[in-house]
Amino acid sequence: MVIVSIDTLRADHLPAYGYRNVDTPAIDGLRRQALLFARAYTQIPLTLPSHASIFSGQLPARHGVRDNLGYRYDGQRWPSLATVFARAGYATGGFVSAYVLRKESGIGSGFATWDDEVSRQFGGEVGTSQRPGRDTVALASRWLEGVRGRPFFLFVHLYEPHLPHTPPEPFASRYALPYDAEIATADAAVGDLLATLRRLDAYDRAVIVLLADHGEGLGDHGELEHGILLYRETLQVPLLLKLAGAKTAGRIETPVQLVDVFPTLLALAGMTPPANEQLAGRSLLAAALPGRAIYAETYYPRHYGWSELASVIRDRHHYIHGPSPQLFDVVADPTERHDLLRTERRTYLELRDLARASLSEPRPPDAGDAEARRRLAALGYVSSAAGVPRATRPDPRDQIAAVASLRDTATMIAEHRAVEAVPVLRRLLAENPQMVYGWQQLGRALEDGGDLESGLKAYQRALSLSPEVPDPLSLAGAGRLLLLLGRYQEARAHAELALAFDPALGHELLASAAVADGDLAVAEREAGAMRSSGGDPAEAMVMLAGVQARQGRLEEAWRSAEQADQERRRRGTTRELRGLHLVRGDVLARLGRARQAEQEFRAEIAAFPTLLPAYSHLAMLYVSAGRSDVGRDVLHRMIDITGGSPAAYVEAVGTLRALGDASGAEALLRRGRALHPDDARLRSLPGQSGN
Repeated sequence: MVIVSIDTLRADHLPAYGYRNVDTPAIDGLRRQALLFARAYTQIPLTLPSHASIFSGQLPARHGVRDNLGYRYDGQRWPSLATVFARAGYATGGFVSAYVLRKESGIGSGFATWDDEVSRQFGGEVGTSQRPGRDTVALASRWLEGVRGRPFFLFVHLYEPHLPHTPPEPFASRYALPYDAEIATADAAVGDLLATLRRLDAYDRAVIVLLADHGEGLGDHGELEHGILLYRETLQVPLLLKLAGAKTAGRIETPVQLVDVFPTLLALAGMTPPANEQLAGRSLLAAALPGRAIYAETYYPRHYGWSELASVIRDRHHYIHGPSPQLFDVVADPTERHDLLRTERRTYLELRDLARASLSEPRPPDAGDAEARRRLAALGYVSSAAGVPRATRPDPRDQIAAVASLRDTATMIAEHRAVEAVPVLRRLLAENPQMVYGWQQLGRALEDGGDLESGLKAYQRALSLSPEVPDPLSLAGAGRLLLLLGRYQEARAHAELALAFDPALGHELLASAAVADGDLAVAEREAGAMRSSGGDPAEAMVMLAGVQARQGRLEEAWRSAEQADQERRRRGTTRELRGLHLVRGDVLARLGRARQAEQEFRAEIAAFPTLLPAYSHLAMLYVSAGRSDVGRDVLHRMIDITGGSPAAYVEAVGTLRALGDASGAEALLRRGRALHPDDARLRSLPGQSGN
């Protein structure tokens, strides 16, 4: 038994479904020997809950996983396919390509082997953390070698064509649309897997299911990605079923759903579902049931302060339930442009009642233990969104343009244009005050722009809007700014909370707090824990290198920095590692290799123009070489590049004082206070007169 899940793959972007702009020879070959389900639908357009439905045969409201973060699949309550097959003596192996399917989510329940070695990328959302599909398939192929001769249940998850789209050659140059290029990349991985099955003489005997967990918006109704809207482009997925020994292809037009996979595979193996389980699906090989209703949902819009949506597909009609409901005939109108709500009143009322009956308010997400929840409340993170009535939440389709604005501001921040992003985000949040991701992004923009006090307030607002399962990046952002503001006790409290929700981020913050306190032994321990708890190994090595440099262990620090760079190159990423050039420059400066240290500091500034310590290190290097004027120019450039932020003035004043330039420091302090009279850090710095 084999399930291949290709994340974010739209059915209508495969040649097997009539698309002509991409070549997929491996999937086409499988299709020639498989049943193709022309109208297959997911239960939810989000990766973790969709796979929970595939594995359990249950709707999200029943198995309880309603989002990618904060929920855990309960394999004891809902035995998965892997559990059932393992009990029957099958070898069970799962190999995944995305961080969101990590074992801590519970989705690997029942698998004897669950390979999820995907490091969390601290610079972005969990969706950016992935490994190449062909690497995942290579691991699965080695596992197949080890279970040769035994019955097996294999699950392989490929993350292409999920964003970010970084297709390798030759596919990147071959296709104009990066999404299609990544489909071709995924097809190559599928080809590798099928070749292994053939080489092991297992292909003909294997039942193979190829599917996607959900589709992708690609802007068809204003949504570029998925999770917010419930139109056909995100709900309809490819579904191929190759039977053991079968060479006959077929096309099934009857609507089916992903929860049907569970009973299908059990039936093909001659098994029955676990006792007392009432499955939402039925076997894909059973006789067609006219009038069957297929349910889908998304509560993901609540992250933006918008209403949840539900969907019911019955025969040719698709009803979307929300503040502004819609009804489509997906056979006559597959692009869903003509709303039939006014003309098909009877169908509308019937499907509306089905949708209402299926709605189930999500239970609060798993928010760690009771102690973690108590600490959240003690820090003041009591939801300011809890009292927002459902009826007042706007329909996501009326607000979807705001997501594009968020993407634009994220690009500005990534390109070190945070000053430009701030006013755009403030306007966006004025219109969408409950938008968690908007507040989080505003915090990051203000942080990069040096307005630490305002950035902290933005992060705290994001945390107050989602206290049950606070976004780890907001929690870490607030903790990081508390450190920079010298509020160490509060920073540690945030770090300890982060451990309950994202251990790697929590250990990173604890390491930074220990460095700020001068407790380098603790910092070194936390840097190691950062890596062992699933953090990005390259970033963990940069953290360790910085600690070792401060301890005077320069050779070890250099080796750690080199290991970090090697890990980055091994992953094939072009993304610079924040702090790598800085720690290299620090080591070189301590070794008296000033020219090379200068190059490293300049490289850090070029990659991360808002990283203030790189400027102060470079300035000190120049002053120590007798080039005081050049050193002062570096500090003034730092102030200019950050838009004259309070943090830049604080950094410059501290550096000039460390260099013995009291008059220069005093002049900058007066100017900074004049520009930012309310900044607590500038007010706290003593002037020459002691105030």
